[in-house]
Amino acid sequence: MTSYLNAFKTTFLGYYPVSQESFSLIESLIQFQELKKDEVLLHEGEVAKNIHFVCKGAMIAYFSDAEGNTYNKNIFLENQFAGSTVSMLLKVPSQFTLQAIEDCIIITINYRRYKELIYQHDDVKNFYIAYLERNWIIEKEQREISIVMENAAVRYLKLLKTHPDIDKRIPLQHIASHLGITPTQLSRIRKELKEK
Repeated sequence: MTSYLNAFKTTFLGYYPVSQESFSLIESLIQFQELKKDEVLLHEGEVAKNIHFVCKGAMIAYFSDAEGNTYNKNIFLENQFAGSTVSMLLKVPSQFTLQAIEDCIIITINYRRYKELIYQHDDVKNFYIAYLERNWIIEKEQREISIVMENAAVRYLKLLKTHPDIDKRIPLQHIASHLGITPTQLSRIRKELKEK
């Protein structure tokens, strides 16, 4: 588990250089958890209480409509944080399900106890601000613009550039849903790219 803890620390400090003392306090909140493929970590309608960090494996966040169709909100791979931030912040039921799509090892941190550290330590607060800015403002806005302004082939190539082996690990229907297209459209794009 040491290598996973080191990866967590590297990712964490990549947002903001917190002190060793503050990181030790964060570390004291960490619990390792193993999930089997298809295991649900957070059900839609459940209030989220924990932040998660993917050490190994892959997870998806998806929501369902009244007809039972599912739509991917996000795919989480190694060294990414996962969870329902809105549910944790507002203490309301999550609007999506968080599920392992590979066997996973994750780090779980209790959000309430983590929030206490934010109020007590300025460097942890600065990490939190930097994390929210990057994930909830910059990346979210870039993704929203990409879905409207770029065609699906460009979005797929960008995803492959960021995660080169994602198409070998994640079922194509999840990737298609993540890109906002149908599996048939994704198959056509993949075929066209192979022919180039």
